[in-house]
Amino acid sequence: MSYFLEQIVNSLSLGGTYALLALGLAVVFSILNLINFAHGVLMTLTGYILVYLASIGVPMYLAMPAAVILTMLSAMLMERLAFRPVRGANGATLLITSFAVAILMQLAFQIFISTRPLIVPLPEFLSQTFLVGGIVIGVNRILAVVVTTVVLIALALFLKRTTIGLAMRAAAEDFEIVRLMGVRADMVISMAFAISGGLAAIAGILWISQRASVDPLMGQVPVIKAFIATVLGGLGSLSGAVVGGITLGIIEVSLAAYLPDAALRFHSAITLGIVVCILILRPNGIIGTPNKTDRA
Repeated sequence: MSYFLEQIVNSLSLGGTYALLALGLAVVFSILNLINFAHGVLMTLTGYILVYLASIGVPMYLAMPAAVILTMLSAMLMERLAFRPVRGANGATLLITSFAVAILMQLAFQIFISTRPLIVPLPEFLSQTFLVGGIVIGVNRILAVVVTTVVLIALALFLKRTTIGLAMRAAAEDFEIVRLMGVRADMVISMAFAISGGLAAIAGILWISQRASVDPLMGQVPVIKAFIATVLGGLGSLSGAVVGGITLGIIEVSLAAYLPDAALRFHSAITLGIVVCILILRPNGIIGTPNKTDRA
């Protein structure tokens, strides 16, 4: 029983990280119909910012929020330089642009920083564990669950209680009508990228807290998993992104915990097989692809 409960915590921890990443993708997609595969490099950028700030003596409790803010600004800059010039183009052009940005940033990390993993000097308490009712739980995993929950609640309140949040929800419903009503499109899209960047940064910190290092390709696999989560939950649905991320985390951890040793090498294939089966039963995702009125 204790082993099962440990896996529940692990599932929520991993699923929460996927949910944050998937939500970042969904926020941009709900407005621009763009799956931003450059989203993963923002995770990596967060790690390198942490390494740099630590190298100049900034305490980690200050470095982490600073990294989130800097990554948000970087996401806004990415939108301004890479995506705004092609905003009116078709979906294929936007998708290729996102891949191009991701590859260019990965190459920049390799050329100007390092091709090897760099150690991120995280606080010691993140590597500690504690015993609760016979269950050994890592601090970093509990923190991941708590942070994910707080961030999701804060984002929901932001979208429902603030002017810019309401503008983003309206833009997700009908962008052209919102523009005709006088809402600045550039502001809404820039804020969407900022929120997406902030979610990527927080997910990056949670990811790094469990590996304590960063490398140029660190965000490549997580962003693919996040895309799978958005499709699994319902492409374009913010709540679907969260449900999809948690579900994917549960599937991955459960398979890793309970598959026979001989089948562990097929872990990824079995995971994708289960996802495909779910999508066969629910073609629009678990929550379902929303109408325009349900996206935000």
